Amino acid sequence: MTAVEDAPPLGFDPFHPAFQADPYAHYRPLRESSPVYRSPSTVWVLSRHADCMEVLRDNNFGHYDDSGQHVGMNGAVGDLSFLTMDPPDHTRLRGLVSKAFTAKVVRSLRPRVQELVDELLAGLRGRTEVDLISEFAHPLPVKVISEMLGVPAADQDRFTDWSNALARGLDPEFLLTPQQLAWRNEAKAEFDDYFRGLIELRRAEPAEDLLSGLVAAEQDGVVLTEQELLDTLTLLLVAGHETTVNLIANGTLALLRNPDQFEVLRANPDRAPEAVEELLRYDPPVQLTMRVAKSEVRLGGQLIKRNDLVMALIGAANRDPEVFEDPDRLDLLRPAGRQLAFGQGIHFCLGAPLARLEGQLALAGLVRAFPGMRLLEEHPTYRENLVLRGLAALHVGLG
Repeated sequence: MTAVEDAPPLGFDPFHPAFQADPYAHYRPLRESSPVYRSPSTVWVLSRHADCMEVLRDNNFGHYDDSGQHVGMNGAVGDLSFLTMDPPDHTRLRGLVSKAFTAKVVRSLRPRVQELVDELLAGLRGRTEVDLISEFAHPLPVKVISEMLGVPAADQDRFTDWSNALARGLDPEFLLTPQQLAWRNEAKAEFDDYFRGLIELRRAEPAEDLLSGLVAAEQDGVVLTEQELLDTLTLLLVAGHETTVNLIANGTLALLRNPDQFEVLRANPDRAPEAVEELLRYDPPVQLTMRVAKSEVRLGGQLIKRNDLVMALIGAANRDPEVFEDPDRLDLLRPAGRQLAFGQGIHFCLGAPLARLEGQLALAGLVRAFPGMRLLEEHPTYRENLVLRGLAALHVGLG
């Protein structure tokens, strides 16, 4: 075999334990030596902030090639989710869904999110050791999105297994095993079956919830089809819930590994918004996104041809020293920068305001409630997802 054939398919091995523990150490040499890297798998891998920003903002990079083949995200998220669409379909569908995530709506959720944070923290008091993911980081966004959708409390635990499986649906299919694909597809079928029943109930008996709003949403006389509804609900669960779990857990881990920054947030809870932006930059829940070139373009001196696949490494871009001084240092007092954790352009994360709100209230509440919190394992285990970076568990001592 040649050296190229022996090379990892992306210039790094995303499933190697060393990479999962610290992908940034692997992004750095790639960004320094080959910032626009043509991988053996024929994907262009981008690791500089400027190149990633251009791809995210430029509508000449989309989700479908000339044959109509979709790239990057795959079947679990659904072909009819606006995350996987190009204009004009993306514009129509996002416009319908965005009404549920306006700044006014998110502001109105703040008291309830604070109440949920306080309830979860109260349940941890008196404990000496906990898995912070299963008992705090995961339940919070599940409860928030479930209540928004109008899912009965008795059914909310079913979201856990579905979300774990569907999260793999954000990874490129060529990196998934047949078993992982089958697990993802089975979860999608169960999720769709459950929500078909709830959709029919909301058509007959509308309520004051997001699902009823989506069922009734109309623009220029056009409403969401059932499949568009199901795929949008899948997106809200995976992109809205999983990423917030990772924001809270990754952020907590970063704070515990940087006690001086833990103390900065504990002493200055009013700086939670700035703290969350820095934590999103430092260890973003979404590590990459895929696009396809719709026309020839040059990036970093390399010719990207029409229909070429492009992978924008958000995690690498957020550590680019050309944009962020001393980028591998966590600094909650860092001036606001152009971190790309929520993307850019027409696909900028619709749920960003809600994720920010949950992250701010959760992390500020956590450090205030447990100032002596400490890690119980030096090297926590990460899940094998490529697109989403998240811990399998985060065991901490609370006293």
